Amino acid sequence: MTNPQVDAFMSSLKKWDPELSKLRSIALECQMEEGFKWKHPCYMHQDKNIFLIHGFKEYCAILFMKGSLLQDAHGLLFQQTDHVQSGRQIRFTSVKEIEEIETTLKQYIFEAIEVEKAGIKVELKPHEAYEVVEEFQQILDTDKELNDAFYALTPGRQRGYLLHFSTAKQAATRISRIEQVRSRILKGKGLTDCICGLSKRMPNCDGSHKFA
Repeated sequence: MTNPQVDAFMSSLKKWDPELSKLRSIALECQMEEGFKWKHPCYMHQDKNIFLIHGFKEYCAILFMKGSLLQDAHGLLFQQTDHVQSGRQIRFTSVKEIEEIETTLKQYIFEAIEVEKAGIKVELKPHEAYEVVEEFQQILDTDKELNDAFYALTPGRQRGYLLHFSTAKQAATRISRIEQVRSRILKGKGLTDCICGLSKRMPNCDGSHKFA
């Protein structure tokens, strides 16, 4: 069954309309449950998220939530960045590319369903293993209030900040990023937390709130 939110999403597309329509068709042929989460079509099995379809500037893609657990016998899966632990994409730039691997793509979908049915979990890298950049450590060492607030955050929120700081190549940029988010940390908020208490990436937050 199609979802009216996805219908509206598809009708508003200015790019990748044929490609995402084709991916949607394949998902429905595989008897996936269609939902709309994180502002994109989301396909589920027994209410468990299996994959999203989404578009970018250079390509559109199907994003498997637990793609790192798939065998990927055909070498189709992309890891968006080194920091993405679980999700994996298959990327496309034309309907023809999708059609050429349609049978294989369905095999990946069915494998992803079996992974979810089996209850297999992705072994995530512990937040303690993420680098605490020197500039942030120096500030934590001299700012007890910030130190206490940071380590009172959930592991996921700590991880988000550590990644945000570590991806800056220059010390000045790292320091600037730390200064910009200090008040958020003191308030107990994560990098993407909205004032409504949810993350702006969560499906129940519509993104209309201000972030402080």
